Amino acid sequence: MAKLIIVVDKTQDWAPYYQYDGVMTLPAYLKWSAKNKQRTRVINLCRQAQYLGTGYYCSLLAEARGHNVMPSVRAFNKFNRHEIADIAEEIPGSILSQLNKALAGETETPLVFNIYFGETAIKALKKVAAYLFEAFPVPILRVELQKKTSWQVKTLKIGSVNKLDEQEQNFFGNTLEKYSHKIWRLEPTNKKYKYDLAVLVDAKEKFPPCTPKSLELFTKAARKAAMDTEQIGAKDIHRLAEFDGLFIRETTSVNHHTFHMALKAEREGLAVIDDPNSILRCGNKVYLQTLFEQHKVPMPDGVLLFKQDEDNLERAADTLGLPLVLKIPDGSFSRGVVKVKTLTELRAQLTALFEQSAIILAQRYTFTEYDWRIGVLNGMALFACKYFMARNHWQIYKHGSAKTQSGGFTTCAISEVPSHVIDAALKACAPIGDSLYGVDIKQDGEKVYVIEVNDNPNIDDGVEDLYLGNKLYDLLVEDFIRRIELKR
Repeated sequence: MAKLIIVVDKTQDWAPYYQYDGVMTLPAYLKWSAKNKQRTRVINLCRQAQYLGTGYYCSLLAEARGHNVMPSVRAFNKFNRHEIADIAEEIPGSILSQLNKALAGETETPLVFNIYFGETAIKALKKVAAYLFEAFPVPILRVELQKKTSWQVKTLKIGSVNKLDEQEQNFFGNTLEKYSHKIWRLEPTNKKYKYDLAVLVDAKEKFPPCTPKSLELFTKAARKAAMDTEQIGAKDIHRLAEFDGLFIRETTSVNHHTFHMALKAEREGLAVIDDPNSILRCGNKVYLQTLFEQHKVPMPDGVLLFKQDEDNLERAADTLGLPLVLKIPDGSFSRGVVKVKTLTELRAQLTALFEQSAIILAQRYTFTEYDWRIGVLNGMALFACKYFMARNHWQIYKHGSAKTQSGGFTTCAISEVPSHVIDAALKACAPIGDSLYGVDIKQDGEKVYVIEVNDNPNIDDGVEDLYLGNKLYDLLVEDFIRRIELKR
């Protein structure tokens, strides 16, 4: 768990707020950090925000110590150059439109207000505040708006905590509490657990990558190893700094909060599974196709089809033959994957799929009764399953209007899996990363074809853990501890 330090120029600047032993002046922080090597998060509230002032030096020296600090030196530099005017000019029309709509009845100009960690007391300006905080991530951002023919951002400055009035102090304190929940949570003197792990889940997800029982078994394994776990949701993104690691047990996607949480957790110095690079690389079948070609990973013959090309139909049919399989880049659970048997079907499906993506992957169709799923963790095979096709269907999942059907499974010992299947799985994962993956492979005699690598593989009780049992969860916990210790 990261230690939160709040740095101020004078200790009386913190007088209106709850007392906390992590509040210190810059000299005290430098002495403290010289003796302590734990993961640290710094909120810099020094008054002197100008170049080479105490605020600037606080962030500069915090970054030199490997601490996660707000504001960053890069943020300070934005205020010391001419980026403010540039950013103000680049504010999207939708944000300016919302700004002018929110202030339609406002006559006072200029209008000055504060943004605290991305939030403002003026509810109508919530979207504007979020946008400006993303561009200028500082604890207090003082904004001046000016109206000529319409409302525009005139100036942006770093605000000072010592200049807040009582009402502003209350809002600042409440916002800081949400942003860094840890400072209000007193640590027990006899803490049982050495590590704290956040597990991201969505209770409403239709096809989650873990059953409730498997999550319970993972929690038991973690607590045996002195690791506490807490299930969190998307709304808890501001709490990530409380933890040492993040385990994403929700189906991931690049254009999704799972990716943003992975990014933020990585920036905060947490051990993360799935890490952002793995989500990015595994989440696109076009990327995997290109990656596998470069690294000579065995895979079905494939052709990339582009929306603007007129010869897609002939090129796919002539190269791959019929039937063939069409895939949108980011489909999952057999969605966005179709088999076509005729040129008429190919033409119709290409038209439909190009409405979703500018590039479609066409692959040679190979039927097998089952797909291998090889679980890989840190470059080593972890578990192996055979996933059988759904009844009277060519895929594992058969999506109907009323319900989704899936085929059966068999769980095997790694030693029972043909060596060339394991080799193909490890070869496919190597250029992606060292995270937790599920590799789908078709085996046709001595030939194997890697279909895809999943960054968020299912681990369900009675399925993936059927052979190893509780040992599977012990191995996951051990690897998380290894990753956390490497971060320290």
